[in-house]
Amino acid sequence: MEIQLKKGVLEICVLSALERGESYGYKIISDLQGIIEISESTLYPILKRLEAGGCLTTRTAEFSGRLRRYYKITRLGLSKLKAGQNDLMEINQIYKKIFKGRI
Repeated sequence: MEIQLKKGVLEICVLSALERGESYGYKIISDLQGIIEISESTLYPILKRLEAGGCLTTRTAEFSGRLRRYYKITRLGLSKLKAGQNDLMEINQIYKKIFKGRI
C-alpha cells in the first residue's frame, strides 16, 4: 500500500479504536489486531502526531508499579475520524467502480 495512504488509514484506525474509550498503546495494538498490522514503532509516532494536532489528550497513571500513558479522543479527533471514514468510503466506491466487483 502506498505509504501516505497507509499513514492516513492507520490514523483513522487508531482514532476508531479510541472512539470506544480511553486506551493505551499495547491495548490499541491488540484492538486493531486482525484488522490492520501496526507495530509499536509505528503506533507511537501516530499517537504523538494526533496529540500534537489536538485530536487526542493524554494522561499518565500508575499500573502494576509502572507509569502507563492513556490516550483519549477529543472532539477534533472525532471530526477527523468522521472525515476519514467518509474519505475511505469514497475510495472504496472508486475501487468498486474501477474493478467492477473483482476485489
